[in-house]
Amino acid sequence: MTRAALLVCPASGKGRAARMAGSTAAALRPHVSSLTQLVAHDAEGTLAMAREAVASGVDLLVVLGGDGAAHLGIQACAGTSTALGIVPAGTGNDLATAIGSASVDDVVFGTRKKLDLGRLSTGQWFATVLCAGFDSAVNERANAMRWPAGPRRYDLAILAELASLRAAPLLVTTESDTFSLDATLVAVGNTPNYGGGIPVCPAADASDGLFDVTVVEHASRSMLMRMLPTLRTGKHTEHPSVRTFRAREVSLSGGNGWIAYADGERQEALPVSVRTVPGALTVVGR
Repeated sequence: MTRAALLVCPASGKGRAARMAGSTAAALRPHVSSLTQLVAHDAEGTLAMAREAVASGVDLLVVLGGDGAAHLGIQACAGTSTALGIVPAGTGNDLATAIGSASVDDVVFGTRKKLDLGRLSTGQWFATVLCAGFDSAVNERANAMRWPAGPRRYDLAILAELASLRAAPLLVTTESDTFSLDATLVAVGNTPNYGGGIPVCPAADASDGLFDVTVVEHASRSMLMRMLPTLRTGKHTEHPSVRTFRAREVSLSGGNGWIAYADGERQEALPVSVRTVPGALTVVGR
């Protein structure tokens, strides 16, 4: 049987996680040998509880929350034998989608599998997408918005950020190449989606040991507006202003003060360096 911990982040999804906590615990208990329920009220507490649970030797850490909560769970589980399960209750839930977890059933009856992770030079891990430029500015705005909930929040943040759109010089270095260009945004994808289901790196595969990188070169507001509808379908990669490539290691510099986001969480201003770590995380999903 499995020793499990349920980490509840009650603020996720504007309180949705708090409302789901009791039913989620009740659904998990019959399928594990022991269940410890943990409730964290801020990011620092969430990370501390996640690390304590993993250090205690639990086989499974189930995070009830969104991508931000899952990101903290990753920091505790990466490189350990503890598997991460996610019961999605947040705004975007991109990692839950990537591993095939839409409910408690997917954690209980799903299979364990290995997931590649990205790692920043700061030591932070990420599972989905690291981005900078226009898309990280959208993240900053979306995180500050109180309304609406769900993917629509990102759509409105995109429209708002178009008003201050500026390209910036960007230097991209990989393990085999270096190039510079004027860019509007860059996304380094371990999995395809960010921002609540936007497939910015549509071909990314978290089991191939490579990042998929998408760079949008200098784009006018009108051009970006025409490109936006294709983001939801992944067809933006066919646009002549979009460059895509794959790499194991990526360093980004320049950007005129761009802030990097990873898993939707604020990281640091460029320059940043990331590398893939194959099979760094065990997850449970369909």
